[in-house]
Amino acid sequence: PHPTWTPRVLEVLAGYDVHATFFILGVNATNFPGVVQSVVAAGHQPENHTYDHASLDQLDHDAFVAEVTSADQAIVNAAGEGVLPIGCLRPPYGATDSRTASFAGELGKTITLWNLDTQDWRKPGAEQITSHVLENVRPGSIVLMHDGGGDRDQTVAALDQVLRELSGRSYRFEFVCR
Repeated sequence: PHPTWTPRVLEVLAGYDVHATFFILGVNATNFPGVVQSVVAAGHQPENHTYDHASLDQLDHDAFVAEVTSADQAIVNAAGEGVLPIGCLRPPYGATDSRTASFAGELGKTITLWNLDTQDWRKPGAEQITSHVLENVRPGSIVLMHDGGGDRDQTVAALDQVLRELSGRSYRFEFVCR
């Protein structure tokens, strides 16, 4: 969550009556609990994206557990126990190794990745983000977009265009987890 961009993303989603899964960094939940509360109050699904964006394939067992459980606790502290269970984990960078799924499973988590990366973090422009999604989306696609990590004006503009077009194509939008 981010205090500038997340509310704008929420506004766009509400305009299309779409609910999304938000993979939340624990540090941001700690810093912006009101934003997390807004995400949950709007009916969106909060899930785990680690506490501070550590690459999970670089962590030993204890560090992995601390990173994931700290994020869960930060989300619960921000939004309350009604968000439980937090059952999905999106590894930062999509980085996994042979232990990641096992460690996640010990914590009751399913690793959740995407199959359509907008690469909005590169800030290629709203039109590029939009055209990439519209040219590559298929039924069942999991589209990765960001509401934090810098200026997300392009992402917000692209999200509006993508939802307008895909709604017109009769796409349904569903939570990734649960």
